[in-house]
Amino acid sequence: MEEIYTHIANLGFPIAVSVYLLVRIEGKLNNLTQSINELSKVIASMK
Repeated sequence: MEEIYTHIANLGFPIAVSVYLLVRIEGKLNNLTQSINELSKVIASMK
């Protein structure tokens, strides 16, 4: 039984950290994508 807990801890913790980081980074990536698109439009309008 202790071996099962060890496996859950070894797999569960990295999965939880990965999900947390992906959720946090997703919003920042969306903002960055929007900013790049706006910058592209501004540069295109300068030509």
